[in-house]
Amino acid sequence: MKVWVSEDIWTFDLEAALKEISPQRREQALKFKFEQGQRLCVLAYRLLKQGLREAYGITENPIFEYNEHGKPFIEGHPEIHFNLSHCKEAVACVISDQPVGVDVESIREYRESLVHYTMNDEEIREIESAADPASVFIRLWTMKEATLKLIGTGISNDIKTVIDTSRYKYTTVDRQRYIYTVCEELI
Repeated sequence: MKVWVSEDIWTFDLEAALKEISPQRREQALKFKFEQGQRLCVLAYRLLKQGLREAYGITENPIFEYNEHGKPFIEGHPEIHFNLSHCKEAVACVISDQPVGVDVESIREYRESLVHYTMNDEEIREIESAADPASVFIRLWTMKEATLKLIGTGISNDIKTVIDTSRYKYTTVDRQRYIYTVCEELI
């Protein structure tokens, strides 16, 4: 498993990058109304291309197919598992030979109602007793999202109970403005 993270959202030539990606991804990127969304979509794809080139020697633009819940996989390469995520500060891509999920989120204030809707009692206590409750909330949230993205079902599971350290390995990185978590199955 390998992770690529980039904060270079505003430094690349968007018009040139749009010409270098698949028509499928270009269409997806251009559906975003604002330039930031387009840039995040393109950068995530560029990280995937970089990862595929470095890890597998694949140089052609990947084409996505999707499972019934919308989780993408690469056409012609069922052995390659990947996941993409972005927030306003960064984009993350993870590639593995096993199912994998990643979520990246900006650290921001949270609403107490969201905490009670998404966190179980133990997690709520952890958040409330923390010196930096916002970071703890985002860490737990990225763990939940990464798990759901690994499973590939979206938020159809009980969000309060989805973190399972007996079944999944979580790697969380705090970059001060954002946090990302990678989730992979324990083997």
